[in-house]
Amino acid sequence: MVRMVTTVNLPDGLLERLTDLASQEHRSVDAAIVEAIEEYVSARSRRSRVRDLAGEVAERDAELLRRLAQ
Repeated sequence: MVRMVTTVNLPDGLLERLTDLASQEHRSVDAAIVEAIEEYVSARSRRSRVRDLAGEVAERDAELLRRLAQ
């Protein structure tokens, strides 16, 4: 696995909120950030796949959709 170390500039107050939440969950800020990024990537991947599938259905069933719209 390739690991990356980076710096992130967080808006005012966000680090404090993140630190508080991580503390409440008995985890590190790093773990909370990794989980947030994983959720973001997963949601975007799902959204992209749904969009692709919808395009395929619209193309495949264009005539049926046109008739249903009348």
